[in-house]
Amino acid sequence: MALHNDPHWPRAGHWFSTSASGEIDIALIGICAHKTAITPNEADTTPAAIREALLRYSTWNQTCQIDCADILTAADFGDVKNPEDQSATASEIEGALFKTNFLLALGGDNSITYSGVMGLASSVGGLEKVGLITLDAHHDVRDGISNGSPIRQLIEAGLPGEHIVQIGISDFANSKFYSDRVRDYGIHVIDRARLRSDSLQEIASAALAIAGENHRAVYLDIDMDVCDRSVTPACPAATPGGLSADELRQLVALLTADPRVRMADITEIDASIDSEDGRTVRLAALVILEIATSRALLKQ
Repeated sequence: MALHNDPHWPRAGHWFSTSASGEIDIALIGICAHKTAITPNEADTTPAAIREALLRYSTWNQTCQIDCADILTAADFGDVKNPEDQSATASEIEGALFKTNFLLALGGDNSITYSGVMGLASSVGGLEKVGLITLDAHHDVRDGISNGSPIRQLIEAGLPGEHIVQIGISDFANSKFYSDRVRDYGIHVIDRARLRSDSLQEIASAALAIAGENHRAVYLDIDMDVCDRSVTPACPAATPGGLSADELRQLVALLTADPRVRMADITEIDASIDSEDGRTVRLAALVILEIATSRALLKQ
C-alpha cells in the first residue's frame, strides 16, 4: 500500500540519506548476518524491513519539542559486503566510524556485536578503551561462533569482563553453566528482577558508570529479544515477561544521551516472521528515532 504524500509531514526514512555529505551526526549500516545462528532464521531480511518501517514515522519528537532533522545530518551507509565474515565486517565498521559521530548497525543476528565492538575498538585504540552495555535476555557466552557467542569471543579477544554490563538477563533463558562463566569473567549483570525494583534512570546511570568509566567509548548492543514476546513476535528467543516497548524506548534514550556511547546495534529480529502489523520492525524504527533524539539533544 502506497504511503500518503504530505509535504508538511516529512518521513524519517527519507532523512537517512544515501547521498548525505559533510559532517554526519548519525548513520545506519546494515549487517545481514544470519547463517551461524543457533535457531535458523532470515534475519538478513531485517535491515531492509527496518528502513521501510522508518517511512512510517516523522522526525518530530513531541515530548522534547525538537525535529531531529533540523539538528542532525543523517546518512545510510548501506549494507556491509560480507556480513558473515567478522573480521571484514569489523574493518568496514572501523571505516564507517570515521565518517560519522554515531553509527547504528542494523542486524542481522547477535553475532554482529563482536564485529561492531572490534571495529569500535580499532577506531579508538584498543579494547581496553571500550565498554559494552547489552540489553539482552541472554548472556551470549556460548562456545563457537554464533549469535550465542559474541560476548565470549570479545572476552577472549581482550575485552575486560569488568567493562561489560548486561541489562535484562531473564530467568529460564540461560543456564547455570553460562551464568557461572559470566561471573568468572567479571561481567556485571542487571537482571530482569532489578528492572522491576529500580527506575530506568537508575539502571542507565549505573550501567554507564561501569562501562564508561575512565571515559571509555561505549558500545550499546540492543538485542530485541530483551522485550516481551507480545511486542517482538519476530524475535525467536523472546519470552513472556520481558521489557515493554515503552520501557525499551526509554532505556535506549537514557543510555544514548551519554556522549561516551559511540555506537549501537539492533539485533535478533527475523523480519520474515513478524506479525502482519510489523510491530517488531516498527519498534526497531522507533528505537532508532529515540537514539536520534538523544543525539540531537546532545548537539543543541
